[in-house]
Amino acid sequence: MVIFFQGCNHKCQGCFNPDTHPFIKKTEYPAESIIGMHYRSGIEGITVSGGEPFYQRRGLLQLLRSARDVFDLSTVVYTGFSYEKLSESSLCRNIFRYTDVLVDGRFEHSKKEPTTLARGSTNQRFHFLSCKYSASDFIMDGKIELIVGTDGTVTQTGFSKVA
Repeated sequence: MVIFFQGCNHKCQGCFNPDTHPFIKKTEYPAESIIGMHYRSGIEGITVSGGEPFYQRRGLLQLLRSARDVFDLSTVVYTGFSYEKLSESSLCRNIFRYTDVLVDGRFEHSKKEPTTLARGSTNQRFHFLSCKYSASDFIMDGKIELIVGTDGTVTQTGFSKVA
């Protein structure tokens, strides 16, 4: 299950999810209900992206805690901030307690990931904060997702989105 946070000002050229950049209030839900509304048997975990999840640190902590404690889900978080910078905050260090893998670093278009590794650019780093996953778990079958809406509209997203 992928959960996108709203709001980002990193301004990474070529970001695949620019609709999440404006700091505008969209629909708000309590953390536990976000997962509960969409949870299905067989879901192993959540991936959190954005926007930038660490602009909403308290909500991120609640979401990850709920994923782990209530639903027994694994957690992967993508951020444009560096692990070192985030580690300066006690709240972020608490967030890391509920994070299995943190992928850090801004997307750099000139360093676009040439493989099917689940990151946008080669400067982004994987921090395995638990023993749940290893690097081999982040090799994908493909890097583009097509979403077909109920009205037949096709939306394309993913690490290698075609402009």
